[in-house]
Amino acid sequence: MIQRIQTIYLLLATLVSLGLPYAFSLYSDMDGEAVWAVDDISYITLFSLSAILSFISIFLWNNRKNQFVLGRLNILLNFALLGILVYRSQMLSGGTAVLEKGIGMIIPLVSIVLLVLANKAIKRDEDLVKSVDRLR
Repeated sequence: MIQRIQTIYLLLATLVSLGLPYAFSLYSDMDGEAVWAVDDISYITLFSLSAILSFISIFLWNNRKNQFVLGRLNILLNFALLGILVYRSQMLSGGTAVLEKGIGMIIPLVSIVLLVLANKAIKRDEDLVKSVDRLR
């Protein structure tokens, strides 16, 4: 069961959450300097926690309910991360004047999309197993 499509989605979500914050800046401050995820411990902690939850979910293939719950928890974590990123980018002095949002701001969105696709595939597998059990 580890070769299922949700494993690929979860692995991609892990790689996105773990690798992309180091490659792309999150936003630029008023001085025009790029703000990176490694500049703030809360960013790096949330990105790492998201990657760890995705990676753990890969190995819960034999317990699909727990895998589904961890996926939903990870989606909520990524929404919180996105909210923090937007809040902090807007709280700069003249926050609406800051037009330089980095591509790093969409990393949680990419991760959310991958996690939703993984949860959809997990749900489909669970429904398939339930339908086969009804036939027995």
